[in-house]
Order: sequence, then structure tokens, then C-alpha cells
Amino acid sequence: QALLLESGGGLMQAGGSLRLSCVDSGRTFSNYYMGWFRQPLGKGREFVARISSAEGRSTDYADSVKGRFTISRDNAKNTLYLQMDSLKPEDTAFYYCAAALVYTDNPKYYDFWGQGTQVTVPS
Repeated sequence: QALLLESGGGLMQAGGSLRLSCVDSGRTFSNYYMGWFRQPLGKGREFVARISSAEGRSTDYADSVKGRFTISRDNAKNTLYLQMDSLKPEDTAFYYCAAALVYTDNPKYYDFWGQGTQVTVPS
């Protein structure tokens, strides 16, 4: 079972960088496909990035973050990362990590979710 805890959010000026971390305190992190989602205030949850299980050889990104964000995983540390560069005000949202048993960008297939971390990029 995946038990997820995000960290690394905060306030950053446009053009800056943040790195989000998501630690899985469960025992089978490497078995899960992992994803990052975000939810801007007053809007629905949207896909940001996903990474395949095991060695994480496959990744995929939303068009809005492609070329600026990088998802990665360290199975030895049971940790998922999201490196966010060239931040924009429209990146402001609550960011969640999630775990699934399938490789998908659809949040309904993710079985475990963290509590989220806020990222704010003032305009």
C-alpha cells in the first residue's frame, strides 16, 4: 500500500524553480506507476506528469508543462520528484502525487493520493 507525503511547495517568483518531493512510506513503491496532478483554486484536478513503474523509463507530460517540468523517481529512497523550472503564474495550484497500478493520465485510476502541497507563483 502506498502512503504518500508531498513536500517542497512554496512561493516562487516567475521564472524560478521548485522541486517537489513525494515520499512513499509503503513497502512497494517501485511497483507503482506514479503521477503528479494539480488543482488550481476553484478548478478541477488536472494531470501534470506521469512516470512508469520500476526504473521509470517512460514519462509523459501535460502540454502546459512540457519542456519546463521533469518527473523522476528514486526507488532506493521511495521518492518521486517533480522538478519545476521556468515557473509561470498559471502554475499556481495545489500539487498532488498519486500512485496507480496502470500507466495513465486519468486521475480516476490512481488508487493512492498524498495530501498535496501548495505552489504559488505571483503574477
